[in-house]
Amino acid sequence: MAGKHYKYVILGGGVAAGYAAREFVKQGLKPGELAIISKEAVAPYERPALSKAYLFPQGAARLPGFHVCVGSGGERLPPEWYVEKGIDLILSTEIVKADLASKFLTSASGAAFAYEILIIATGSTVIKLSDFGVQGANANNIFYLREIEDADKLVDAIQSKKNGKAVIVGGGYIGLELSAAMRINNFDVTMVYPEPWCMPRLFTAEIAAFYEAYYVSKGVKIIKGTVAVGFDVDLNTNVKSVKLKDGRVLDADIVVVGVGGRPLTTLFKGQVEEEKGGIKTDGYFKTSVPNVYAVGDMATFPLKLYKEMRRVEHVDHARKSAEQAVKGIKAIEAGKTIEEYDYLPYFYSRSFDLSWQFYGDNIGDTVLFGDNNPTSSKPKFGSYWIKDGKVVGAFLESGSPEENKAISKVARIQPSVLDLRQLQIEGLQFASKI
Repeated sequence: MAGKHYKYVILGGGVAAGYAAREFVKQGLKPGELAIISKEAVAPYERPALSKAYLFPQGAARLPGFHVCVGSGGERLPPEWYVEKGIDLILSTEIVKADLASKFLTSASGAAFAYEILIIATGSTVIKLSDFGVQGANANNIFYLREIEDADKLVDAIQSKKNGKAVIVGGGYIGLELSAAMRINNFDVTMVYPEPWCMPRLFTAEIAAFYEAYYVSKGVKIIKGTVAVGFDVDLNTNVKSVKLKDGRVLDADIVVVGVGGRPLTTLFKGQVEEEKGGIKTDGYFKTSVPNVYAVGDMATFPLKLYKEMRRVEHVDHARKSAEQAVKGIKAIEAGKTIEEYDYLPYFYSRSFDLSWQFYGDNIGDTVLFGDNNPTSSKPKFGSYWIKDGKVVGAFLESGSPEENKAISKVARIQPSVLDLRQLQIEGLQFASKI
């Protein structure tokens, strides 16, 4: 089969692709060696901006302002950068077949690409309500947020439905960030989720209680313990209302759904070893297939700190795993060795005037400290997670850069704790003295 041939191909054009490209250049990439193949129409960008700053009514983020690698304080890589470095940025191109044995990729239009080394960085796709057969889920003005195209459609709807009613389905990352964004745009916002509290994968009931009360104080209505089971539409198939399982019906001009994602592994089924919903890799992100690497959301990798295989869906890991894979590739070529990936799980979010960071693992007993009164003028609080007498995780709302660094150090070092009551009294001071 004829086709373009590259030494390296990165499949996927998200955050990981941009950081991998930058690392290749740092390691001495030659012009013409690397191609990035992406179904998106734009060069790699910092995806978190879509749910944080893209929807702001004033001073909204727009490209080229948030191309990678600005999210980690690095140089911004606009489309021209790839040209200057001799990297082929192949956009608006969906790969529909991947033959890992023959080292060939085939696009929807029939174009073929051969490679010597492949980095799979296809990320995740959003879970849609239509996947569950929810009635009316394909109506207009029901939005999901994954790519910039999704964000542009949502911005258009916000402008055309000014001061309207928005229903946010889901109480996780997307639900919380988009509820805040829609409120800032002066929408009447209701957030609906089935769990007993928001962000249940990370928050304790006590942490969640603060955010729920804070959101209510900002005018967000919260309905817990139920799900959307259907949508009513008008004559133009625009969504008109949301039907909930508990029988309530909510008027809606815009619905935004954030109920999770799935790693995009379908192309590689049966060709590569999988584990825990992702592609199994080692500490260098090598897969079971020679010269094939997987990074970001879709990689199940050895989490050295906890001695277990884990898959992490977060931009920080997407960046760092991409860099690690490239370092590993170049080390093999140079006959050298590098350290295995040693990742400290990290999550963060910003909404309204709030900003939190979390490091480590959220298992074991918890100790809440600080001022978590949502009516305080400047609330500041945190939580530690303690397992087997050691602090294994730390969360902080409204921390300074130095304080956030301190809690990350605690989660990495895992100091011993004998007295949980004393830990609560010391609070942030405990982290600062480690």
